[in-house]
Amino acid sequence: MLNIKPKITLVGAGPGDPDLLTLKAVKALAEANVVLYDALANEEILDYAPKNAIKIFVGKRIGNHAYTQDQINQLIVDNALTYGNVVRLKGGDPFIFGRGGEEVEFAESFGIETIVVPGISSVVAVPASHGISITKRGVSESFWAITGTTSDRKLSSDVALAAQSSATVVILMGMHKLPQIIDLFQKENKGDLPVAIIQNGTTAEEKVGVGTVDSILEVVKEKELGSPAIIVLGEVVRESNKLKGFYEEFLSKEITR
Repeated sequence: MLNIKPKITLVGAGPGDPDLLTLKAVKALAEANVVLYDALANEEILDYAPKNAIKIFVGKRIGNHAYTQDQINQLIVDNALTYGNVVRLKGGDPFIFGRGGEEVEFAESFGIETIVVPGISSVVAVPASHGISITKRGVSESFWAITGTTSDRKLSSDVALAAQSSATVVILMGMHKLPQIIDLFQKENKGDLPVAIIQNGTTAEEKVGVGTVDSILEVVKEKELGSPAIIVLGEVVRESNKLKGFYEEFLSKEITR
């Protein structure tokens, strides 16, 4: 018999590798009557939900939105009122560029109990999986985490500010704005700044490109990198032992030109 007491649990699914799902997330999924899930990097995560749980895809990709955000908000509430325990499953961490706060606020406006299960954010996990420590003593004292594309489809104005700093810059959802991003860093005379782009990080489909601000567009073209990907700009990229092979490959090409 379904638990008809409405409850919504907002769960972060992590960066893609199912092993990076938290124990609390697994427990929440196991108790779900309904799962509303995004375009997850790995749908194996859905296997933690009961087989008889209703599973509804509500994800968004560029040019392909199953539902608007307002429709998703309403679906969450409607399913909670009808079926009881709803898990809203979002990639990464739901409060980092995930609109999790909006969904919680909407649910709470109906008096529905809400719980948040944080997820491991791709902002830190994907660089770390390649040995990039986004802060490192003597190299980088801080980092920026920026969305490359705002709600009105423009490049965030924070990118220009970040380009002026000495901090590591991590940009999500920025591949379609990469030429604009590179232009801002070049205007700050940072053409030699190391850059890493990691597509589908922590998954079997992962692809990596390494270069500098001045060369990364060529690297992207050569390696056919695209979305979804994380862009990391900063001296910490050069510090990664795991990326030395990529970096040495890039340097050898520069020397032969």
